[in-house]
Parts: sequence; structure tokens; C-alpha cells
Amino acid sequence: MKYLPDPQMTEQYDKLKKYESPNFPQSDAWAKVNSAIGHKVIKKEFKNGGFAYLYIKDAKRGRFMEIPCGPVLNWEDESEVRAAISEIKSVAKAEHCGFIRLRPQLLDTKKNLNIMKSTGARLAPWYLAAEHTVIIDLSQSEEQLLSNMRRQTRYEVRRADKLGIKVEKGNSKELFKEFHRVQVETAKRQGFIPPDLKTLMAEREAFSNNINIYVAKTKDGEPIAYGLILIEGDEAEYYEAASTDLNRKLPGAYAMQWRVIRDLKKQGISRYNLWGIAPPGQPNHKFAGVTTFKKGFGGDVVSYIPAHDIIISRVKYAPDYVIETIRKKRRHL
Repeated sequence: MKYLPDPQMTEQYDKLKKYESPNFPQSDAWAKVNSAIGHKVIKKEFKNGGFAYLYIKDAKRGRFMEIPCGPVLNWEDESEVRAAISEIKSVAKAEHCGFIRLRPQLLDTKKNLNIMKSTGARLAPWYLAAEHTVIIDLSQSEEQLLSNMRRQTRYEVRRADKLGIKVEKGNSKELFKEFHRVQVETAKRQGFIPPDLKTLMAEREAFSNNINIYVAKTKDGEPIAYGLILIEGDEAEYYEAASTDLNRKLPGAYAMQWRVIRDLKKQGISRYNLWGIAPPGQPNHKFAGVTTFKKGFGGDVVSYIPAHDIIISRVKYAPDYVIETIRKKRRHL
């Protein structure tokens, strides 16, 4: 699945056109994850071309549909887009959804925003599927990858080596349980909501050999930092993270990322998506701290169009819109 050419794009597209998007939320594996944790999943193949995995979710405020990183269409073809959206709306109505939330894998340009507007969609009050991220081109040599890093990041990578920090990886049930336990503790310190163990185990089952947990440890074997890495197609994602108190003073997360980058490169993966940073120009955003860390590894900053909602029932949609708008402000997102 490739980005579609846009003659109005600027230098940003020239940087990104080498990145082919595997759209892992639009993959068979992600569909299996959602099915395993209780969401209804519908794969819709459109008459005029393209497809989408439609995830039907039941929240306290009502039933809705999500399409993360999709639908997968020729967004340059107006008739194909119009026909696909019509088919999706028919499914949403049949499933009694109050609204459809979608975030296609389209770069954040005026043209693409106008395409979304033409579908009748409006900006959503909540984000969907890492709208801003950092992508590292793994086709470069290790020397070039190191050279692209921020000076402080390179220093921490080398300091980790001098301190004898080692990085291990695996995907055993025991390691996933350990990761979950540490992530719950991390979430309490940092104020985010972690996935439950059932979801993590569903991801382990669905992605099989294409999911691993990396653990950075002191030379005495004490855990410092964890990263859950999944692979779909030519891209890998730094999808979940966790850390112990040791990570505040030891460069475990830096050692872990450098090991991940080298491993992925050896496996022939072409790009590494660090999956989620703060939007440009928002220093008080909740993700601002992790943004500094991720951008330090020297990848390209990528912004996709924000999530949009297509309203099916205004009565059902209104409470959700109000609640999510308030929640977004409170969480500095």
C-alpha cells in the first residue's frame, strides 16, 4: 500500500514518498486482535476498489465504528471515495452506530483535508492511530543512523554500552505478563491508561513471530526499560513502552532503541515507526516529553490528517462529542 502522488505536496512528500505504509491497523492480524477482545470486525471490500476493516465498538455512551489508518482507497478517485463512504455508512446504519471515526493514511495537507471534507466528515474531538509520529529510514548504514541522531542521544547510546547495559528480547507468555505488570506501574507514575493483559495476549497471538518485547537490563540483570515492537509488512512499530525507576538515571531506553534499530535492519525491515509524538508547536502537550526522546533518533517527522467523524445519528453523537472534547482538554492532548 503506497502513498498516492499529490502534485500540490511540498518537500514533505518528497521525504515521505519512500515510505510505503503497511497500515497495520488495517491488517488481518489487527483484525484478529480486535475480534479476540470482543469487538465486532467487518472486512469490507468496495465495489469500486479498495477495502477497509471496520471495527464496531460498544462504549458506555453508545455504539460507534472506527477505521484506523483506513479505509484503503485510491483517494485521488472521487467516484471511488464517494462509493466507498456510501457503503461504509450503510454498514454503520445497519450496525446501529452513532458515528464513524476514521483516520486514513493520508498526509496532513490542505488537499487531503478538503477530500475528507467532501465526504461529509468533520474533525473529531479525539485522535486515532498516531496522527503525528517519527519514522526512521532503515536503509541507511549503522554509521549514518548514528550520525543522524541528536548529539545527546548518541552520547546516551554510547554511555549505555560503557555501563554494561544489555538488551534482551522475547515473546513468551511470561515476558508479556512481566511487561504488563511493569507497564501498569509506569502508567501510575506517568498518568496514562495501559492496555489490559487480555489485549496484550491477543496481540501476541495474532502477530506471532512478528511481535517482541525488548528489555534493557543493568549488568546485574535488573530491568530498566521495555518496548513492545510489532512488524507488519515493511514497517515496524514501537507500539508500547514501560520502565522501572532505574530508567530515570540509566540510559536503558536508549540502549533498547538502538538494539531494536539494528535488529530490524538485519531483518530487512525498511522503516521504523516510533508511533506517536506531540503535534508541532504544542510544548505543553502530554506527549511533549516522549517527543524529545523519539525525535532524538533522527527520523523524519510525519503528520497524517487528523481523525474525522461521519455522523450517523446526531442524537447519539452529541454526548460523545462533548465528553471527548472535555477529556482532551483535561489530558492536554
